[in-house]
Order: sequence, then structure tokens, then C-alpha cells
Amino acid sequence: MESKPYVTQLSFEFEGESRIAYRVAGTRISLDSVVINWLNGETPESIVENFDTLTLESVYGALAYYLAHRDEIDEYLKQVEIQTEQLRQKSWEDIRLNKPQLYQTLLTAKQERQKAAA
Repeated sequence: MESKPYVTQLSFEFEGESRIAYRVAGTRISLDSVVINWLNGETPESIVENFDTLTLESVYGALAYYLAHRDEIDEYLKQVEIQTEQLRQKSWEDIRLNKPQLYQTLLTAKQERQKAAA
């Protein structure tokens, strides 16, 4: 019996750096999306409902891949989180410097949301 690949690893360059990404095979859905939803308590069935290009088999296959490579994928997820935060900060700084009115509008809206949540 031949085994199916449930996860593909992509290599690419971003801002001059080599990066990798994991996708559920045959889709554009990131392994991150499946794993994070599952770690947050979603069932494989509900993950399928959230991503219409996934099948129950592909979700279980992706989760099996994650569990078989947990240390590697957990480190990858940490790096993605760090890179995402760096990009978020860079975007805010670019807006602050290049579009000060937009920056002020966004900052005011953020402050109002924080007050409403308190």
C-alpha cells in the first residue's frame, strides 16, 4: 500500500531570506491553520467545516504529520509568530512615517476599542 503525502513543504525567499512554509497537500491551506485550530480545541470535523477545500482525511493526515514531527513544527510555528510580529511592527512603523493621518486614525480606533473592552 502506498502512503499519501498529506503535507508539502515549500521553500521561498522573502525580503532576501530563505523561508519555508507547510501546506496541506493539494491545497493552499497552511498546516499552521489546521494545527492552531486543533490546538485551540477544534475537532477535525469542525476544521473541515471552516476550510471548504479540506477533507476529513486531509485534516487527519495533516494532524498525523504534525504529531510525527511535533518538535520541528512547534519550532516552525514559533518562528512564524516571531516573523509575523516583526512584519506587523514594520507595517505600523511604515504607516506612522508615510501616512501619519491614517496612523492617527488607527491608533485612536485601537484606543477606543481598548477602553470599551475594559
